[in-house]
Amino acid sequence: MKRIIFTIVFFVFLTSAYVVRADITDLQSKISERNQQIAELEKEIAAYQGELDKLGGEANSLKNAISELDITRRKLLAEITATESKISATTLSIDSLTENISVQQVRIGRGSAGLQKTLRILAENGRESMAEIFLNENGFSGAWREADTLRVVQARLAERVRSVKELKAGLESDRAALDAKRKELTALKGELADRKRIADSQRTEQQSFLNQTKNKEANYQKLLDTRLALRESFAQELLEYELQLKFELDPSRLPQAGSGVLRWPLDVVKITQYFGNTAFAKSGAYNGSGHNGIDLRASIGTPVKSSLSGIVKGVGDTDKTCAGASYGKWILIEHGNGLSTLYAHLSLIRVSEGQSVSTGEVIGYSGVTGYATGPHLHFTVFATQGVSIATRPSRVCGRNYILPVANPNAYLNPLSYL
Repeated sequence: MKRIIFTIVFFVFLTSAYVVRADITDLQSKISERNQQIAELEKEIAAYQGELDKLGGEANSLKNAISELDITRRKLLAEITATESKISATTLSIDSLTENISVQQVRIGRGSAGLQKTLRILAENGRESMAEIFLNENGFSGAWREADTLRVVQARLAERVRSVKELKAGLESDRAALDAKRKELTALKGELADRKRIADSQRTEQQSFLNQTKNKEANYQKLLDTRLALRESFAQELLEYELQLKFELDPSRLPQAGSGVLRWPLDVVKITQYFGNTAFAKSGAYNGSGHNGIDLRASIGTPVKSSLSGIVKGVGDTDKTCAGASYGKWILIEHGNGLSTLYAHLSLIRVSEGQSVSTGEVIGYSGVTGYATGPHLHFTVFATQGVSIATRPSRVCGRNYILPVANPNAYLNPLSYL
């Protein structure tokens, strides 16, 4: 009997043997290093953003414009480096989880094998009577010692059963985390490609700007005046067309105001211009029609997210027809609740017509395309019943333009639904 108990104890304690985790510890150390790098880069990016915010409140001048372009370039490069560090950290996390899963599988295998062996030994010897134990163990004292030892073994056995169950639960948790990290890695790689495209585009824009101004303030102010005149003429032309559109708003087909059905399209929200007859609108900026959305502060390359799930009804770039006159790069999304949302002045579009998007999904990045006095996101909410995408010839620009159009009654105050 002593030999049997010794065998049982051996298997119970063998299954709890420690598996060396040196590789995992090393990976965790590398992940910590990458996270520290990311934190430092994010501080640098925040500092650049602070400089851009300060410049945004100053008067338009060639010097400020060049400073803004330079700071934006450095900020974009820092964001690229930060994204690369995030990719590295995520890859290391995937390696760590993969290694941890392997360790857990080994421990579960050993634990299960040990339990099966122990249970088999107990089953084979469980039919021994107390009389036989008494005779084999030299009386009552030996028998009681054997009984106590068996109770200890049973307790240890129950503990190992619980341990194996916990290992299996941990294994499932790590597998779920591994799947999430793989999806995160795919998203980060897409973001990195996007940011590199934005940076390349900004380099081209910066060179074009310098060529146009030739580093002379007079040339810069002339460029601003030309863009403003073009924008006002195009806006007047568009307003005349929209006023001809027949539309009567049916409130019953809209969500209740104040219901908060829409999500903010940016993670950090700072409204720089409200809807309707704002001070800027009253200055004649929109030919007396009021501001048809809200403007949100957003430096070039800020992720823009869908305010609600829906279908992309169209994307476009008015700069291809009339550079600097309208929305620039835009996205129109139709939601299933009677609302449609427009995102304009983007630097990059990530979605395509007909694509389904989910709430909070990144659909593009903010920019300064079209007519914009500075980088920001223009956000408009339409009554879906009154908006369409038009292709029309422009007298001002001499080419066909493609963009969302609506009777003024179809433009809704975004704050009523955010």
